[in-house]
Amino acid sequence: MPDHQFVLTLSCPDRPGIVSAVSTFLAHNGQNILDAQQFDDIETKKFFMRVVFTAADLAVELAALQTGFTAIADRFGMDWQMRDRANRRRVMLLASKSDHCLVDILYRWRTGELEMIPTAIVSNHPRETYDNLDFGKIPFHYLPVTKETKREQEQAVLKLVQDSGTDLVVLARYMQILSDEMSEALSGRCINIHHSFLPGFKGARPYHQAHERGVKLIGATAHYVTRDLDEGPIIDQDVERISHRDTPEDLSRKGRDIERRVLARAIRHHLEDRVILNGRKTVVFGD
Repeated sequence: MPDHQFVLTLSCPDRPGIVSAVSTFLAHNGQNILDAQQFDDIETKKFFMRVVFTAADLAVELAALQTGFTAIADRFGMDWQMRDRANRRRVMLLASKSDHCLVDILYRWRTGELEMIPTAIVSNHPRETYDNLDFGKIPFHYLPVTKETKREQEQAVLKLVQDSGTDLVVLARYMQILSDEMSEALSGRCINIHHSFLPGFKGARPYHQAHERGVKLIGATAHYVTRDLDEGPIIDQDVERISHRDTPEDLSRKGRDIERRVLARAIRHHLEDRVILNGRKTVVFGD
């Protein structure tokens, strides 16, 4: 980043004066707005805003800005956060046997596309499953799970999240259904990816099911995890056209590509504070 930047995100009931109050506060505290986006949801009557700013004349500490902004947030009933963009979020990756999403995330992290700090890689498969992968110094934790040990295993994962100071958990094709308890514990900070078809195909071998039905589109959806399986607030989606010439293996190959890019975009949106929850939906501010 060329300058030391901060980002403010907020949501609140819509009413006149919000933008003026925010911009006036930043100006009076010596801050220069670099980017500002806003959205007024006329259905819910809620207002959403994302502002990136940097110091213009005065060097004000983040804590002082946060303290000063509290009065405005209270006046408008805001849910908000103000963050130093230089502080990278800490991300834990959960994976199972399929490693295409895991490999892609690690590549994008190493090349600087995903600005984060990996805290751990957790899998229900042993390290030998990923012998061809270089995890570097990222800790790897093998936590097998059965129906009988599910709660114990999830508590171990949550302890790792707490002990490592993890901000975001990514299910990079982690083929385990999280319990309601774990979903609640990770509310708003756990992203999952799953294949998404029209019509939908659930259960084993979804791409083979899609091939048998002659689908013309396949896709993937990245969303926040909730107690409702694969029905959390959607962050990103993508599709690809399918031909009658495509085999089930072609569908699987194309599906992996979609899953990789959709999950990567969702993670980046979250890391850059572009996603704000709006009930069962999200507001995602673009680049």
